[in-house]
Amino acid sequence: MTAISDAARELRAALHAATTGLVGREPLAELIVLAAVAQEHLLVVGPPGTGKSAVVRRVAQALGGRYFEYLLGRFTEPTELFGPVDLRKLREGTVETDVTGMLPEADVAFLDEVFLGSTAILNTLLGVLNERRFRRGHTQLACPLRVCVGAANGLPEDEALAAFADRFLLHAFVEPVPDEQLESLLEGGWRSDFQAVDGPGAMVHLDLLGKHLKEVRMDAVRPVLAEAIRQLRAAGLRLSDRRIVKAQRLIAAAAVLAGRLEALPADLWPLRYVLPTQQAQLQARDVLKAQLAHAEHPHLRYAVEEAAMQPLSRVGRLIAQAQACLSAAVDAANGHPAITSVLREIDANFAPEQLPAELAAAREQLLARLRVEGASGTIGTIGTTLQ
Repeated sequence: MTAISDAARELRAALHAATTGLVGREPLAELIVLAAVAQEHLLVVGPPGTGKSAVVRRVAQALGGRYFEYLLGRFTEPTELFGPVDLRKLREGTVETDVTGMLPEADVAFLDEVFLGSTAILNTLLGVLNERRFRRGHTQLACPLRVCVGAANGLPEDEALAAFADRFLLHAFVEPVPDEQLESLLEGGWRSDFQAVDGPGAMVHLDLLGKHLKEVRMDAVRPVLAEAIRQLRAAGLRLSDRRIVKAQRLIAAAAVLAGRLEALPADLWPLRYVLPTQQAQLQARDVLKAQLAHAEHPHLRYAVEEAAMQPLSRVGRLIAQAQACLSAAVDAANGHPAITSVLREIDANFAPEQLPAELAAAREQLLARLRVEGASGTIGTIGTTLQ
């Protein structure tokens, strides 16, 4: 268990390095790691310019290993993804593919505008995604792929493409950063442009957790999962049997990423991301409100919060942000914007009598930090609850 807990903490550290400066994209980064541990794939849907590729690149850097990225178009040839025919072997009468540096060798892959691929590309991709096998001519290779992230501006209406989209178990929907976070976006984006993701890479830790996936005990969560599926069906939200069964892999991955070999009802939250459309995911948040009320995770706080959207799901994240503020050096030029931002969010989500003890203690420490550093004027502007 110690090795699992240590690996989970290392992945948390890698995620923190990857998401520094990427405002509002922490849930997406956490879902990439969740998918990688579960050995499943993630489809990201959102308008251009919302940072989809930046998140995948930074997470891939933090994990280490071989990374492959490509923007597909109507005229993309299979060789651009899978490699050219080996001419030396062709002269000998054998059709083999030289996959050096191409998708079949990748540990993490990102395919932008994935639905623009030709039928030949998508058919070959199915084998890579489903079976981790690349087949072309005489070439038969096992692929080391942990996770493939596909991106698109919208979900396809064509039935054939919709069937291909269904091979991505997790679906994430991203929107432009809201108005109230624009200052943070500008500051974080400026810093991230000049900041590399350093470190030895966390792929070994990811693989360790993935190897323990089959050992996770699911007995405690299966009745809760079955009841959640019944409630979704009653609300008109249906999942295929295949997606329901595979959802267990995500729940198990959430457990090992928390350092446990037992899945708990608190690990049910990935089920929301299995629903294929944004509308279905929003509706499921209300349908499963009771099941998600106690959703939590020590290392995937942002993804849990987005799944549940309830005050208790924010506690861990707010405590972590408070601790980061307390340990950070004071910025003499900019004052205390991070501290005041966390204080405002705490008070917006919790009435004083409902404030969890640990979060209340963190709040008091933040207030004390402001007082010690002579920011009484700032305290007065936060609100009546900070008097």
